[in-house]
Amino acid sequence: MIRSRPEAPYAPAAVPPSCPEARRALRGDLYAAAAAALLVTVAVLVGRHIQFTRHTLFVHWPPVFAEWDPHVGPGTPAAVLLAAATVAYGPPLAVRLPWRALLPVSWAASTAWILSLALVDGWHRGIAVRLTTREEYLRVIGRFHDIPATLRDFTHHIVSGTPSPWPAHVAGHPPGATLTFVLLDRMGLRGGGWAGMWCVLVGATACVAVLVAVRALADEALARRAAPFLVLAPAAVWLGTSADAYFAAVAAWSVALLALAVTRGSLPWAAASGLLFGLTCYLSYGLTLFALIGAAVLFLGRARVRRRPVLLLALLAGLAVVPLAFTLAGFNWWTAYHLLVTRYYQGVGGTRPYGYWVWANLACTALITGLATAAGLHRATTALTHRTDPARTRLALLVCAALLALLIADLSGMSKAETERIWLPFAMWLLPACAYLPRPRAWLTAQAVLALLLNHLLLTGW
Repeated sequence: MIRSRPEAPYAPAAVPPSCPEARRALRGDLYAAAAAALLVTVAVLVGRHIQFTRHTLFVHWPPVFAEWDPHVGPGTPAAVLLAAATVAYGPPLAVRLPWRALLPVSWAASTAWILSLALVDGWHRGIAVRLTTREEYLRVIGRFHDIPATLRDFTHHIVSGTPSPWPAHVAGHPPGATLTFVLLDRMGLRGGGWAGMWCVLVGATACVAVLVAVRALADEALARRAAPFLVLAPAAVWLGTSADAYFAAVAAWSVALLALAVTRGSLPWAAASGLLFGLTCYLSYGLTLFALIGAAVLFLGRARVRRRPVLLLALLAGLAVVPLAFTLAGFNWWTAYHLLVTRYYQGVGGTRPYGYWVWANLACTALITGLATAAGLHRATTALTHRTDPARTRLALLVCAALLALLIADLSGMSKAETERIWLPFAMWLLPACAYLPRPRAWLTAQAVLALLLNHLLLTGW
């Protein structure tokens, strides 16, 4: 059984920072951060050349989907103050707050950070209309007046050229994604403002889910060290009013509940985890890769699972609920996925060059996770290979499972561009690698500055 360790102070490192080993580790961190910065720079320069000469990338500021538009807005003062406060007080508060207080505080801080960045573009442009544009989910609410009939007919409108084809985002996801916004509308929460706030408020809980999982699978000290980095993530630029923020939260809680199930031997948590993972698969086809992260959790809790194999039965029972409901309603997941592949290559996906995006997508990941995460991944690989601390090794395994899922998504070629939002669910599980880093305030400053620059220099598509 995995047990949480007692709380530990926010110590900079296990060895004195002046010793040769610590200096070598710090150099490795800086090299990793520099490599990430170089990757982004090359992706920008090469991408702009390809776009201006061949016009095949279909993004104006590669590698991200954005326009160059230096600006400030109503959210600017709040974003700067929140960043400064988190850098100054985040690390000590993460240690001193009781665990039950740390979780809601982290959610509130993450929500405030996401909202302040979104409001740099103003309420209307930053939140209210993001999910109402031509390719977004809210454009088809009226077509779901008869939900069972629409689900039965859903696959007939995925491929371009069919009668009334779905907009790109609706066609590109299983109907669980659109159905969420349909149900919000039926509840009276109509329009882009409510939909945007739903994504922000729910998406911000992803950081809490990751903290819960890290504490259960590794230890509490590492979870506390990761908390400020999860709150102040550059990913917040895209977590604001992107439906992928909502997807990220559902996927994150499926992992967190599985972690609680295998560490506590809880059948209800296992069933709830399966239920959420099933929902995850009907929100986004690509998030089926979260099965790899789930497998890592089962591996870490294998002793408990071997003693109580009924946990797997509870997990599978929960997992069957959502797929069974959609199948009985007339929606065929596999048929829809194959039709989506056709639709993908009918559009810009068939033109965007794989040879550029297969590595430029990783530059997008470096932007949404920040230089601190690049340095943290360097430390994670060290923890995984040296295995001197069991808790650090377990965290490294969890992070590497997320990285493997992301790399498989990259190699698939089904995510060429726009991965700054599409890969938000995977990015949330790379951020805990920052828990390994000494000098947290310096790295948090780098994270905050990157997010502020991105949001104030670029007008992002989401």
